[in-house]
Amino acid sequence: MTRFNQPLGGNDMPRFGGPATMMRLPAAENAAGLDACFVGIPMDIGTSNRPGTRLGPRQIRDESRMLRPYNMATGAAPFEHMQVADIGDVPINTFDLKKSVEIIAEHYRGILGHGAVPLTLGGDHTLSWPILRAIKERHGPVALIHVDAHADINDEMFGEKVAHGCPFRRAWEEDCLLNDKVFQIGLRGTGYSPDDFDWGRDKGWTVVQAEDCWYKSLAPLMAEVRDRIGDAPVYLSFDIDSLDPAFAPGTGTVEPGGLSTWQALEIVRGCAGLTLVGGDLVEVSPPYDPSGNTALIGANLLYEMLCVLPGAAR
Repeated sequence: MTRFNQPLGGNDMPRFGGPATMMRLPAAENAAGLDACFVGIPMDIGTSNRPGTRLGPRQIRDESRMLRPYNMATGAAPFEHMQVADIGDVPINTFDLKKSVEIIAEHYRGILGHGAVPLTLGGDHTLSWPILRAIKERHGPVALIHVDAHADINDEMFGEKVAHGCPFRRAWEEDCLLNDKVFQIGLRGTGYSPDDFDWGRDKGWTVVQAEDCWYKSLAPLMAEVRDRIGDAPVYLSFDIDSLDPAFAPGTGTVEPGGLSTWQALEIVRGCAGLTLVGGDLVEVSPPYDPSGNTALIGANLLYEMLCVLPGAAR
């Protein structure tokens, strides 16, 4: 009989002790034998404003120590049905962003080759592009649920094609996405022209600006998303700056008027029933939130992603 890995419980070891892994799960060298895995990408060399996301994975893991295995809201008990571990960090080249993109893509080819679903602790948003490249090789083009204050579809930044404002333009160029099944939720703030948000609309993407989310539940939106995506493989990319800075100040490019934590939970929980083939939580920058709350929210959202994976709630 298979024994599934369990998070280290608070009655077995005080929450402030034990292993420094996601949810204090067992560590593994790779994804062999796993149904899902947590993996960090400690990178901020793609950022354009405030740095610090290289420290995100470590603090997300630290703040995850309070998480317990059973989801009281949804009834999901992923550790009763899935083999999950923390497989550590991708060894990026911290002096070369372009090389790091190739390192990430190759690392995820290995994860996906074992059949595991990767849940990524970021790290700046550049990382979503190489992950999507690897996922396309495994699953073909995928649907995308992208939660963010920014569209991240710049053609270039400072003359460079690789940066945290460009990942979904690059992914689109490489045919990684099913254009009629791409959803961008929470976009807001100032821009250079309407094309900042309309570029995706012109490709057939659905863009839901933050103002359209104010004062309402996002459960109806997610019902529409599920209906539109159907049984297609889908990737979830969640930038913590999609949340209003009142909830998540610890990020590099904050924008007022963002989503609430309860809307964030509705979005992730609303992915239940979809064929989720991977997810990331990016742009947590610990130096800008000494309380640790931004990383704490990030840890909870990653756990919620685990809870909506196929097979997590049999």
